[in-house]
Amino acid sequence: MNTLEKIFAGKLLAVKAIKLQPTNPFTWASGWKSPFYCDNRKTLSFPDLRSFVKTELARIVLEQFDDADVVAGVATGAIAQGAMVADLLNKPFVYVRSKPKDHGMENLIEGDLKEGQKVVVIEDLISTGGSSLKAVEAIRRAGCEVVGMVASYTYGFDVAEKAFADADVRLVTLTNYEAVVAQAVESGYIKADEVALLAEWRKNPAEWGK
Repeated sequence: MNTLEKIFAGKLLAVKAIKLQPTNPFTWASGWKSPFYCDNRKTLSFPDLRSFVKTELARIVLEQFDDADVVAGVATGAIAQGAMVADLLNKPFVYVRSKPKDHGMENLIEGDLKEGQKVVVIEDLISTGGSSLKAVEAIRRAGCEVVGMVASYTYGFDVAEKAFADADVRLVTLTNYEAVVAQAVESGYIKADEVALLAEWRKNPAEWGK
């Protein structure tokens, strides 16, 4: 666990972007039940934290994916973060919808993306990886190269890691499940019995709560 992972985990907890509801689980878009929820969009409401996220995402792009021509955000959670990163790096920005518009040009990718361009994708959160990799597929179908993805947070599920490996997409994140749980325990936000519950959930998230 590096320093950035711990620092950002603490910042997410401080603004209550992390929610724990073991007796009233959340239902994710994947259909999975979860006692744990991370809402990175909440960081947009706090100027200092918003600037921190923008700066760190941009730094990773420069350090890891400096050959990117274009920054792409994944709708809807990472549109704002992606646009801020593109602005800071003075690069073109596009965003990828979850499905094509049902009117007008019926676009799936919004913005000016040209065939042959190299794209770095910005995402707010990685759970199963499904929606994130659909965005990658859309960009590739447009004739562009995805050089990698930078996300604020990942749960680090095996299914997601395999999906990213199979899709040949390099993923770098600001923080992760382990760092958040460690900081939550340290701050007293999570009790020992809740850590055990989370560990049980994480063993088999697809079946937990059924």
